[in-house]
Amino acid sequence: MATKANGGGRVAAKDRAHDYVKRQVLTGAFPGGELISEGEVAGALGMSRTPVREAFLRLEAEGLLRLYPQRGALVVPVSSGESRAVIEARLVLEQFAARKVIGRGAAVRASVFERLSAELQRQRDAAAKADWEEFSDADRAFHDVTLQASGNAIVAGFYSSLRDRQMRMNRELVMHEERITTILEEHRLFAEAVRDGDLERTEEVLRTHLVSTMRTLGLAVQHPAQSGDGGG
Repeated sequence: MATKANGGGRVAAKDRAHDYVKRQVLTGAFPGGELISEGEVAGALGMSRTPVREAFLRLEAEGLLRLYPQRGALVVPVSSGESRAVIEARLVLEQFAARKVIGRGAAVRASVFERLSAELQRQRDAAAKADWEEFSDADRAFHDVTLQASGNAIVAGFYSSLRDRQMRMNRELVMHEERITTILEEHRLFAEAVRDGDLERTEEVLRTHLVSTMRTLGLAVQHPAQSGDGGG
């Protein structure tokens, strides 16, 4: 019985260490390029180094850490290539979802508009309090609304799989506070275009929004008007 309890404790500690470090990386508390140690994390969580070491191995497999024996773990920065790939994937998926939602009729559009508006208000409230973690969470939720309402669970699930990467990118975006006002306005325009069933305007707002995101991240924009080849 004692062995099982100890074993269960080790599993819980390993998972707790994993969740803690991952959260610190995704929120930017452990920024890209920083070297962290097993001892540092173990001390913060009040546990031995063994579960932290196991957590580091999992996070290396997830692409968030790079381990260096006797030195610690490097928080892998978000590369420009990864940022571009995520935005290109988002453009394809979100345009698909917008077309599906608009095609499902006025009742669905009205419901989606209400949910978009609720997340937009949550972003406004978070911005007013300078709560950037809440702002980032509401931002992801805003964009997820149309995916969830598209009626295609596989596409929605793939979009959700980008969540961790988007969270790290959002952290970089909210550091540019001048971008916040623009984000809120672009979200308002997107929600209204969906509500009105105007597919052309919806896609244009979405392209503009994602191209602006690329520019804020310092990425070169190529052929932004072309929606099918990753322009935004």
